[in-house]
Amino acid sequence: MENQQSTIDNRQSTISVVIPVFNEAANLSELLVRCLKTCNRMDRVFEIILVDDGSTDGSRDMIEAASNQYPGVIIGILLNRNYGQHSAIMAGFAQTKGDIIVTLDADLQNPPEEIIKLVQKAEEGFDVVGSVRVPRRDTLFRRVASQMVNKVVQMSTGITMHDYGCMLRAYRRHIVSAMMQCRERSTFIPVLANSFARYTAEIEVQHAERSAGDSKYSLWNLINLQFDLLTSMTTFPLRLLNVLGGIISAFGVGFGLFLLLMRLIYGPAWAASGVFTLFAILFIFIGAQFLAMGLLGEYIGRIYSDVRARPRYFVERIVGESQWDAGDPPRPESGACPNTDPPKP
Repeated sequence: MENQQSTIDNRQSTISVVIPVFNEAANLSELLVRCLKTCNRMDRVFEIILVDDGSTDGSRDMIEAASNQYPGVIIGILLNRNYGQHSAIMAGFAQTKGDIIVTLDADLQNPPEEIIKLVQKAEEGFDVVGSVRVPRRDTLFRRVASQMVNKVVQMSTGITMHDYGCMLRAYRRHIVSAMMQCRERSTFIPVLANSFARYTAEIEVQHAERSAGDSKYSLWNLINLQFDLLTSMTTFPLRLLNVLGGIISAFGVGFGLFLLLMRLIYGPAWAASGVFTLFAILFIFIGAQFLAMGLLGEYIGRIYSDVRARPRYFVERIVGESQWDAGDPPRPESGACPNTDPPKP
């Protein structure tokens, strides 16, 4: 869904592409070739920031080699261990210099060639440009889980986007700056960005099957992601517990009155025959209490984590240097953009 556009200046935007990498050595060479070709086609000054999120398969060495081969264009951020996709992206955001920041997964399921469409849409004046994967090439379980997440996010934020799970997205500089000022440890970036955005849009992008490597989101990781989403972005579950508690309490009172009435009509023998029914209802109440306690525990755990104020990530080393570090980003017409021909496979 598209909202009203804002007014932007007419100069060409500079582009930062942030790619979190975790054990993607099998895809990294092709990823760099396609990203460099795509960015060169846009005729804009750009940088590609690769964030190694504690890889153990050689991805780190490949990132270092690429940053040395393309100085000023490819920058590698090496985290000391695995912190998760969203923390890695935030580490990349901290190093970006571009007017428009594009995030992209390293698994090549979202084609890098779609970056052009995102940038063009953002330059129309949108603060956030999301993407919808068409057709979706994931398993039935992943598609159903994604639909559930999208519905929860839409209810929580009031902003209708149809594919929050797709990290191929574009953000304008002021949105990224606003996100960097947020200090909470658990962050779901697409939702956080939309909380600051005034004008949002969505475009359809292609989606491919994973050609190499394995998905980094197991069932347990997806469950953790859902809890992060619920507890870091909204208090709706707590309000829902109040409603459910009221309903259960009313049901309990009504059932008690019903038992009393039936005892008066049919005598104590009838009430004794309902012992197992009472036990079943008691178990329902106990289960609801444990569910509520667990959810409250999730929120308390988030509060505890935020109060400690530990960093989201620890950058072990940054390899490569942005061509913009010496001053304002050069414009394409200035001739300051270095040679960025794609590496040979």
